[in-house]
Amino acid sequence: MTNAELRPIATIQSDFGTKFGIPRQSGIVEELKARIVFEPEYRQSETLRGIEEFSHLWLIWQFSENVGAEWSPTVRPPRFGGNIRQGVFATRSPFRPNFLGLSCVKLEAVEEVKGCGLTLLVSGADLMNGTPIFDIKPYLPYSDCIPDAKDGFAPRPDFTLQVEFSEGTLEQIPEEKREALRKVLMCDPRPRYHDDETRVYGMEFAGRDVRFQVKDSLLTVIEVC
Repeated sequence: MTNAELRPIATIQSDFGTKFGIPRQSGIVEELKARIVFEPEYRQSETLRGIEEFSHLWLIWQFSENVGAEWSPTVRPPRFGGNIRQGVFATRSPFRPNFLGLSCVKLEAVEEVKGCGLTLLVSGADLMNGTPIFDIKPYLPYSDCIPDAKDGFAPRPDFTLQVEFSEGTLEQIPEEKREALRKVLMCDPRPRYHDDETRVYGMEFAGRDVRFQVKDSLLTVIEVC
């Protein structure tokens, strides 16, 4: 067997400068916007011909922060608070033999950006800013959607937390990004096993450091830097 070399065709520009806070699956927070910027070699209008006819796209990308890390046959999914091990191929853990991720996003627009050529504006992405993308494929409802599929031990999460912003903090976030941030926080970005009500968490979002605390089911944003 020969080893195929994978080369990024694009990178993504998103509001997440670090892994912390990124929704655990794509599509959970539809208000999140991101932009796919192609490498110069692929900035040709021919490569995107017909793509606007599709509403959603599959992204095949790299867990770039984990490249070189050791993988394990079993991992501890956040769903179980890190207390139960499952097989790596039964999870979407980033610690995988080839560090590949798969996400379904909504195509909002094909836009030309100065210095970047044609780009794709997408929503619902769960990728960190700068993540390399190896391939893009159209989502096909007749084959990709299976209504009676089982979700195993990872059912769709609920938006469980109530979110409030301390005085003056919400105004520090660009207006068009406020609802996306609220939905991200409602998903509870903390590790599942964290329950320290005095701990202050910091999350990078849209170039800001969003700091918050959680008590019972209330998340309070206490500072935005």
